[in-house]
Amino acid sequence: MPTYPFEVSFDEVQARLDEFTEVIFGSLESAFLVMPRGDGFIDYPVFAGGYEALKASTAAFRDVRVETVLPAVMENPIALIVVRSMLGFNPSEWAYMATLRTGVSITQNAARTIDRNIRLRPTGPLTAGPVTRERVTALVRVACELLNEGAPATPADKLHRLDKADTKGGLAAVQSLATIGVPYPMLLYERFLGRPFAGHRDSVSGLIGDSLEVRIEQAMTDSGISYRKTKRAERIVGFDQAPDFIVPDEFSPKVVIEAKISEDDGTARDKVTRVQHLGALSREGVPAGEYRFEVIACIGGRGFGVRKADMHKLLLATRGKVFTPATLDRLIENTRLRDFVTREQVVEPESGGEDVEDDEE
Repeated sequence: MPTYPFEVSFDEVQARLDEFTEVIFGSLESAFLVMPRGDGFIDYPVFAGGYEALKASTAAFRDVRVETVLPAVMENPIALIVVRSMLGFNPSEWAYMATLRTGVSITQNAARTIDRNIRLRPTGPLTAGPVTRERVTALVRVACELLNEGAPATPADKLHRLDKADTKGGLAAVQSLATIGVPYPMLLYERFLGRPFAGHRDSVSGLIGDSLEVRIEQAMTDSGISYRKTKRAERIVGFDQAPDFIVPDEFSPKVVIEAKISEDDGTARDKVTRVQHLGALSREGVPAGEYRFEVIACIGGRGFGVRKADMHKLLLATRGKVFTPATLDRLIENTRLRDFVTREQVVEPESGGEDVEDDEE
């Protein structure tokens, strides 16, 4: 087992900075290969069902009008997501175009709500009040117009959003691809431009970050530790940027915790700067070598495993108190959090030993 920086004195952390950087790098787990599905994830068979319903209602995309598309959407709501995918828009962009062209007011929040509600219930008939139905109709209307028009001519230094294999030439292009299939190089090229899973990755980014916070909360709750979990962009007196957790509270902070996940080294660097600022704040108004509160960083993702210089800064700002998903089970015993424990952890006995009682008769 390697020695971790949170197990030794700060003097030793400083003396072995490169070594402990490699130890942290080795314990980082990346979330970029495996993502949570989250609520509203659409499996391919469901998506394909919406596509086939849309294809049937429009005579294989030869008749794309509100009168042919809207019934398919109302009967199979996932068809609206299929239409959005054909356009290549996110919900907010689609809402903007619909408002601009139809005059029907569709806010970004309303568009995202419609999109999410459909993803939560993609196959049942769309139950919508008059306002939502008007908005859905406006979205369908502008989509039909854009799909029929295709991509207009643009200057050489510009790229139109409809300049894609399936929409560049209007309905003729849609029909062609729906009939003969997509040339594989073109599919790969558009996938390259759009980043695979980008939309889903963005939609579950909060869940990925929350998974780290949930483990921290669970550990403190199980130990009976009083803590204050801050909300996003919340203003906390004494902190110009609120940390994720404060123990026991913001009025007498003794421990602050930043829980951050990053799959990008640039974003990771920004988050390291936040922790550095907390470290500087902890030393204000106290004698040299002392600090008002302990700063802990709980990190995850490959972004933190790129720049050695940034990990050096993180180790120094936290005095070695850097934890990853692989070491979170040692968080309390190796920090000042242990001073706030009011409930002992109950360790379940392992099965198979002689002292384990069997509940079954």
